[in-house]
Amino acid sequence: MDRLRTECPWDREQTHRSLARYLLEEAHETLEAIDGLDPEEPDYTHLREELGDLLLQVYFHARVASEQPDGFTIDDVAAGIVDKLVHRHPHVFAGLDVADADEVERNWEALKSAEKGRASVLDGIPPSLPALALADKTLGRAAKAGVDPRPGDPSPGGRLLDLVVEARAAGLDPEQELRGAVARLAADVRATESR
Repeated sequence: MDRLRTECPWDREQTHRSLARYLLEEAHETLEAIDGLDPEEPDYTHLREELGDLLLQVYFHARVASEQPDGFTIDDVAAGIVDKLVHRHPHVFAGLDVADADEVERNWEALKSAEKGRASVLDGIPPSLPALALADKTLGRAAKAGVDPRPGDPSPGGRLLDLVVEARAAGLDPEQELRGAVARLAADVRATESR
């Protein structure tokens, strides 16, 4: 990366902002590779490639940051995640007893809220999330706060939100459910086109 930032005009011109779209694109391509895994006989070739592309984006951003006076390096990124994982897993690293995975998740969220000084359960939900993921995340946090969503908003958005509530109540991931439905529609379109 040092050589690319020095010798390649394109790489040299990149900033965090100019690279942001590639980070998002590579994350989506990684999800596509995960969705494409055959559960019976997974071939990890595509996933390995996409994870490498995603890792490149992390490394690239760290390299860009390292050029700033108050920046950071890839080593700082790695050390930060190690510290975070140790701190948020006291049941592994500090002898805390937990009953189950749900308690682990509650502890994680409590530690995260304390670290970030969050006043609301909604703090920290990125508004840039895709709308379906944003709805799912917000509904999950609302449930933790004891707030039930108001059903019956007749607008298209309200009806969509009601469907997310319904999926969550059934223990389904709304994003995966919609992805599956779109994949089935795409298969129908392709089948019709091939006739």
